Amino acid sequence: MTPRDQAIDDDYRAALAAVRRAIERFAGCSNEERASLASDLSELEEMARKLETGRVEIVVFGEISTGKSALINALIGDAVSEVNVQGGWTKDVWHQSWSGAGYCVPGFADSQVVLVDTPGLNEVDGAGRAEIARAAAQRADLILFVTDSDLNETEYSALVELAASHKPILLILNKTDLYSRTELNALSEMFHGPRYAALVDQENILFCRADPKETEYVIESADGSTRSQWRKPSPDVESVRIRALEVLEREGKSLLALNGAMYAADKSDRMAALRIQMRERKAQSMVWSYAVVKSIAVAINPLPLVDVVGGSAVDVTMVVNLAKVYGIELTSKNARALVESILKAAGWVMLGEAVTSYASSFFKGLTLGHGTVLTALPQGAAAGYGSYIVGQAARYYFEHGASWGSESPKTVVTRILDTTEKESVLRRLKEEIKAKIRLNPYADGKTR
Repeated sequence: MTPRDQAIDDDYRAALAAVRRAIERFAGCSNEERASLASDLSELEEMARKLETGRVEIVVFGEISTGKSALINALIGDAVSEVNVQGGWTKDVWHQSWSGAGYCVPGFADSQVVLVDTPGLNEVDGAGRAEIARAAAQRADLILFVTDSDLNETEYSALVELAASHKPILLILNKTDLYSRTELNALSEMFHGPRYAALVDQENILFCRADPKETEYVIESADGSTRSQWRKPSPDVESVRIRALEVLEREGKSLLALNGAMYAADKSDRMAALRIQMRERKAQSMVWSYAVVKSIAVAINPLPLVDVVGGSAVDVTMVVNLAKVYGIELTSKNARALVESILKAAGWVMLGEAVTSYASSFFKGLTLGHGTVLTALPQGAAAGYGSYIVGQAARYYFEHGASWGSESPKTVVTRILDTTEKESVLRRLKEEIKAKIRLNPYADGKTR
């Protein structure tokens, strides 16, 4: 084995390992997260099988009615794909083994080449189908971009997007039988011009006729009489077949390795971002819910000091449940310690809320609970705001793997305090308290 072949083998094994690691990375997700990421996980598992068997995927891409399905038929040599003259019949990604390609990935006895047909780019109500086609192209090892004329803006934009993936692209002008020689020369000059030079290698610009139209032939008999006959010429896709196999023979295994590694990285990043978004939404909702619960509980509790103690218990419970959102198990003792460290980091900034809370509680004691209605809004809102800050700081802590990262707790908490719209939070909490008081006939501290 040459050093180059050894390097390619090493890259291939590394790509397969990367895909497997990406799958394992999300094995510990919650059931809710796994349900949302099921499609991505399934696609990663399919990529792993693709690499394990040495399956090469050639995706045929383009607008409707450009002859994608006809090209597949012509390459395979059989009418395996229906061709509808109205166009737009391909509703989903469709795979067909190209057993006659004569290529297999070195080292894989059961390797196969698969041609993948995709929905057209510009079908009516076809935005979803275009996305399916792009997803198929993302998994592709080689792309056949089929057109039957100069590219319009939709096609050109798609080609630019595909070229950014740095995968080999064969740009194929189909239906050459519809053009005169002069027109074909003009198209050839245009495709080989500067507009396409940065997108497609010159040797990968090809012309073909996958499903030629019938042509009238004049047949002369021995006696000199003539008659006309309509015949369908044979497809001419040999240049496409030869060039596709040249690309595979030269760099097929490297293409699979590069594609697998890039696919694993892209999917892993996407899934991680989705999981972060899900956890962030759930955590934010939880923080607000506990802040409201604490503000109402403290506001309407007629007993002095009990509201303060109960409020502390709410914070600890909130932190324990926030940890679970991020897949972290936390004891009540450790949660209490985290709450205390956050409040300590907040320092003098949070002192005002504490003073309000204890002063209100003291006033309740002096009035034997009848001062609840007077203290409800300021004390409840102050308590809820404190929980909100604790929750936001705890969320940061868990997002960073139960760590403050390179920053100190004081730096993190200070930034949260600086960026939180305090008056807005207090106003919302007071509205929640008012709504609860209106619904609670005993909230004024009187008995009926």
